[in-house]
Amino acid sequence: MEKKRWLYAVIGVVILLFAGLVYAWAVLSGPIKADFGWNQAEITRPYTVVMIFFCIGCVASGALASKIPAKIYVWVSAALFLIGFLISANISNLIMLIIGFGVICGFASGLAYSAVMSTVGKWFPDKQGLISGILLMGFGISSFVIGKLYDAFTPKTFGAWRTSFTVIGIVIAVVMAVCGFFIKKPGPDFDIKPAANGKKHRENPAAIEANAGLMLRQPSFWLYLIWVIFMSSAGLALISQAKGVATEAGVTGGTVATVVGLISIANGVSRIIFGGLYDRIGRSAVMQMVNALFILEAIVLIFALVKSSFALLVLGFIIGGAAYGGVTPTNSAFVSSYYGMKNYPLNFSIINCNLLIASFGSNVAAKLYDASGSRSVFIMVLVCAAVGIVTCIGIDFCDKAIIRKKAEAEKEA
Repeated sequence: MEKKRWLYAVIGVVILLFAGLVYAWAVLSGPIKADFGWNQAEITRPYTVVMIFFCIGCVASGALASKIPAKIYVWVSAALFLIGFLISANISNLIMLIIGFGVICGFASGLAYSAVMSTVGKWFPDKQGLISGILLMGFGISSFVIGKLYDAFTPKTFGAWRTSFTVIGIVIAVVMAVCGFFIKKPGPDFDIKPAANGKKHRENPAAIEANAGLMLRQPSFWLYLIWVIFMSSAGLALISQAKGVATEAGVTGGTVATVVGLISIANGVSRIIFGGLYDRIGRSAVMQMVNALFILEAIVLIFALVKSSFALLVLGFIIGGAAYGGVTPTNSAFVSSYYGMKNYPLNFSIINCNLLIASFGSNVAAKLYDASGSRSVFIMVLVCAAVGIVTCIGIDFCDKAIIRKKAEAEKEA
């Protein structure tokens, strides 16, 4: 049983590796921007739409998770990715790109993401934080892996990116279609319990079993939603403007893709780290660590630009990637540890809707960058981190109130 569930984890990572290519937009969009002469705000719009339709895809998948097998969602996602990339490969205007990449690929990514997270997660009730981090590592490093391949195999000639988009669409469709045959939820004979992790597993005394309606009535949910909106905005601000920041710091040629890719690597690795930490040290400590890393990122990158330091730029990108990497596994672990696994698919999809608002963070960052350069983007990150600190403290108070009510109820009983 132990080996079998890790096999499903590997399959889940592979699916999310390809579903996460939407995060490679900073690299994928470079040749398109050059060919059409669009500015930074314009080329960022498809990415904003991707985030919106990613959320819509997540909710659609989560709402029907109990009725439609995960493999169906993966297969539908494979077909949509193929269609989306073929449309994107043949665009003649920004609207077509928004529809092909933004709407269709974004929706496809959301379908696969929610289906994999909710299905594979059921195999690991004892390691919710860790499995979330492992799965999301695949989603996070996608932009580095695909971005590097795209940059390496796409000739620096006018329109060459169109062929690359066609090939990417076909490869994604084939891999995800095959993986779809091997993903399923545990059967009735599955008997691993949450307590199987012994002392290493940190129970949440503020946990309740909640459906979507009850979850939406919890103050802690809304405070957490504010936190993740601002943290996601900070992360998306860095990702969407990373290439411009690197260029402003004096990085040129193929080194840009490598340096930007460091964000993806740090993002992927930190997802596993923060997922495991959530199981060990709890929600509050992990959230405050993420807040602190975003503050450190902004400070380091400001100094990198002031000093024209390549080493500080690399360090800042790694810290920023790690900070953003801590957000996504915390989403999953927060939902499961606070509101239970019974209604996890829909509850998790609702939390992911933070991107409907947070996705505009990349647009705000683009406008700030176009208006006054990278420093204004880092000020935005600092503001987001400050809000994050306040909301985290607010959730701590909510937890204490719930624990107190539980103790009073037990005493009365």
